[in-house]
Amino acid sequence: MSELPLLTLPLLRDEDVVIARRRAREAAERAGFERQDATRIATAVSEVARNAHEYAGGGTVELFVADDSLGVRVADQGPGIPRLDEVLGGRYISSTGLGAGITGARRLMHAFRIDTAEGRGTTVVMSMKLPAGTRLAEADAARLAAELARAAPPEPVRELHEQNREVLRALATLEERQDDLVRLNRELEDTNRGVVALYAELDQRAEQLRQANDLKAQFLSYMSHEFRTPLDSILALSGLLLDRTDGPLTPEQETQVGFVRRSARDLLDMVDDLLAASRVDAGQVKVRPSRFAVEDVYNAVRAMLRPLTDGGAPPLVWEVEPGLPSLHTDEAKVAQILRNLISNALKFTERGEVRISAARGPGEGTVLFRVADTGIGIAPEDRERIFRDFAQVESHLQRRVRGSGLGLPLSRKLAVLLGGDLHVESTSGAGSVFSLVVPYTYTEPAAQG
Repeated sequence: MSELPLLTLPLLRDEDVVIARRRAREAAERAGFERQDATRIATAVSEVARNAHEYAGGGTVELFVADDSLGVRVADQGPGIPRLDEVLGGRYISSTGLGAGITGARRLMHAFRIDTAEGRGTTVVMSMKLPAGTRLAEADAARLAAELARAAPPEPVRELHEQNREVLRALATLEERQDDLVRLNRELEDTNRGVVALYAELDQRAEQLRQANDLKAQFLSYMSHEFRTPLDSILALSGLLLDRTDGPLTPEQETQVGFVRRSARDLLDMVDDLLAASRVDAGQVKVRPSRFAVEDVYNAVRAMLRPLTDGGAPPLVWEVEPGLPSLHTDEAKVAQILRNLISNALKFTERGEVRISAARGPGEGTVLFRVADTGIGIAPEDRERIFRDFAQVESHLQRRVRGSGLGLPLSRKLAVLLGGDLHVESTSGAGSVFSLVVPYTYTEPAAQG
């Protein structure tokens, strides 16, 4: 849309600046602007027109409509504006005040442009977008131009009174905003006090939780010691009986002693897992990194699993990606996690195999261990529940392979302790795949202040 002229005013006398201000405000109000925006436009026109009159000896003010904006063009034939970039950047204000009006007017309007050249004058074009939903067609602009042309010339005293009222309204608005700011500051202070109190309470609760975890770990440490002594005695005595050290056993006696020995072994394993999980929760487990190869872990796990793999258990298939770098982390904890995963896979796999693989992980600098079985699988709703303490999934094998429900939760806690994670993918009746991801190099976590 091209420019639609509304009014052109000369700037020859001081009164002309007042007239330009009044006409700009009238044009803005008739175009649908609210009083506050109309005052902004009038003030910007007044400042720029005053500069043209005082520093260039006069000029013209043109009001026009272009696209969706009310525009103003103030032109003069004066000496131009020196150091314009510094003026617009707010870095230069002359002793006479040149520049203050320009920067002020620029902040008041939506668009502002200056063309100036030494000895060839200055043209300032500025505009304010029309209120939302307002459009001024050519006929509307012509009507507005006619109304402005018929308007009576402003009286200087009356215009001064109007400017005073605008100043008073601006001061009232400023006071309201100041009151709002004071109220918001009070609300912010109250909120800050609440946040500080909340953080203090959280710190207190965290300390209480830490103390409770310490007490739990201490209690379980004492109890595990008390449990372990009689359990070791039961295992030793049952071993002697099964070895016929004190004479032969009847078949029924051998069966019952075997039950006693397996129960004692299960209870001892549960005590060990419970103590280990409690120590991890209490932050009492230390990571002792060392340099080792994946094959070293495999050999250690094979030795620990030898009692489980004898007597018709599913075969174990061990795989290592060629060229896999060595690890610098806690070998014992990696082996403990793998032992838990593989022993679970053996328990719940009636036919098929258990495949253990090691390869480069999904993230940079990580290794991925996978333990895949062809067992009974895990239902979708149970895949996260199995990582909760004492949680067990019901199945037709549960009575035969009862456990403590602590192995998987402990394994995930140890994986997180090493800087990694443990998750499962499974399909009911089609096996499970447990994936352990740990960094090649263990990094001590940053201390929290």
